[in-house]
Amino acid sequence: MNPFVQFVKDLSDRLGSGFSSLNGNDPGKVAYVRNLEREMKNRDPMDVPLEELPVVVFDLETTGFFPYKGDSILSIGAVKVRRGVVSPEDTFYSLVHHDKELSQEIKDLTGLKEEDVAKAPPLRDVLKDFYSFVKNDVLVAHHAHHEKQFMSHATWLALRKSFQHRIVDSAFIPKVTHEDKGMLSLDDCCDYYQIPIQQRHHALYDAVATAELWVKGVKELQEVEVHTLGELYTKIATMS
Repeated sequence: MNPFVQFVKDLSDRLGSGFSSLNGNDPGKVAYVRNLEREMKNRDPMDVPLEELPVVVFDLETTGFFPYKGDSILSIGAVKVRRGVVSPEDTFYSLVHHDKELSQEIKDLTGLKEEDVAKAPPLRDVLKDFYSFVKNDVLVAHHAHHEKQFMSHATWLALRKSFQHRIVDSAFIPKVTHEDKGMLSLDDCCDYYQIPIQQRHHALYDAVATAELWVKGVKELQEVEVHTLGELYTKIATMS
């Protein structure tokens, strides 16, 4: 297989399909979700200019790093970016129900307490609301492998459906535009671009900061003649 094709295949994160039974008792909602499935199958964002690509930038706070070993999602935060502008009025945030004791490390890191998540809505309801917010937009996350594996596991666990949205890793951008600076973490990137984070390790505030990073990064990509996801992936493939 062509290395670029394989690279895109690995990164495109089209992991199956099917949300048709999310609202099986509501014919109107079933029709809407089936239409969404068709749109996602037919719409290829690889050639859409990055500044025109509608994206939802999101972040998760979790109990650890390994969903398949019992770690779970504690909160989801997201914000929309439209035509190169972060939309602060278009945000999503929810805690997720968790009835087990949180480690002291997680409580210190996130500021969350057992009583906060104990009264939160169940994972199924949060995911349904989140996907309703996202619709068929491309997702963006920083070091997206973490979000990908948790969303894949949670979507199957709670909804018995495969996670099908494409996720783009915002960490790819500084790899292309500032490879010599070795910026890896969200903190490193935000420090460089002077992006404030209102509260670190809060899913919504981290998502907003990542969205600002995405917007600034897309402008810099244009300066190096990278205008689409396809061109971004090609550039990264040639650097690897």
